Amino acid sequence: MKRFIFSILTFLVCLAPAAQAQPSLDEMIGQMLLVGFRGYDLDMDNPVLQDVKALNVGGVILFNYDVMQGRPQRNIQSPAQVRKLIAGIKSLTASPLLVSVDQEGGRVQRLRKENGFMETPSAAELGASYDPSRSLWAGRIVGMVAAEAGFNLDFAPCVDVNVNPESPAIGALGRSFSSSPRLVAACAREFINGLHEQGMLSCIKHFPGHGSARVDSHLGVTDVTRTWQQRELIPYERLIATHKPDAIMTAHIFNARLDPKYPATLSSATINGLLRRKLGWDGVVITDDMNMKAISSQYGLDKSIRLAILAGADMLLFGNNLSYDPLIARKAHGIIKKLVEDGKITRARISESHARIMKMKKKLD
Repeated sequence: MKRFIFSILTFLVCLAPAAQAQPSLDEMIGQMLLVGFRGYDLDMDNPVLQDVKALNVGGVILFNYDVMQGRPQRNIQSPAQVRKLIAGIKSLTASPLLVSVDQEGGRVQRLRKENGFMETPSAAELGASYDPSRSLWAGRIVGMVAAEAGFNLDFAPCVDVNVNPESPAIGALGRSFSSSPRLVAACAREFINGLHEQGMLSCIKHFPGHGSARVDSHLGVTDVTRTWQQRELIPYERLIATHKPDAIMTAHIFNARLDPKYPATLSSATINGLLRRKLGWDGVVITDDMNMKAISSQYGLDKSIRLAILAGADMLLFGNNLSYDPLIARKAHGIIKKLVEDGKITRARISESHARIMKMKKKLD
């Protein structure tokens, strides 16, 4: 009888779900990467897509325009084509894959009318009504359109306060709901509610506030030391308190009042200190595109990756659009692994990010 019971217990142990096994370092590192690629189809000759499969990459981002080539030929051609492409990409990994898009409305939407998608107004137009319910409507439409195509993460809403209406990357593009941080928070909350109703994850941006910038961080160093205002944190304080955002994206802005040495994306004082400890955010932090000149031209790939992870970032976004490197995923993966092997980043730090990412992905179940 004892032998029989022992055999049964052994059999049950063997049936225990594989998910209980600890992920390998390689698997955890892969989850920290979110990359862009070229192509309308699931072309497995594409090194980026090969690495999505081989490296357990955490997510991809799709664009409608190839910035480096200067033409509207990238990933998005029609609703049917996008659905097929995304379904194919999702089949490459066992882990849920984040398939992301910048779909804010107005000037910043990759799913456009000319490609057969329904568009929504800009944040500025929504905020001008002083009626947050309009943002709920817009979030529902964005969520429906994106989810039907297969996306599950929208890098929206933008919660930058419109401190400088002529800010080239925010105010001038109508990406801010308002100059009132409280109205920004209210509109963003409703936009997130709309996304969630359609099963979409949200990512608010750009922490700790890009609305006062006088130059575009896509093009180079963006110093907001003299223009940034404390009230730009109010939307984050209010939204974090609601537990609604699914992720927060950092800005590549430099603010000597917050960190005299590094821009926000690479700043432990800003991410670990201000965002996590002071404001209480314990969820996923995603960097803005690491290919943007404010980072890439100043720090290089190795240093920027090391600093971003030590600062508290969980996922590193390589849009692979401002510049294009078909080997970007394996290069970034290799850099992170060597940092761990050399003792410059602990395995525990990687595990910390992996746990946050997987917790967020469970919302997609």
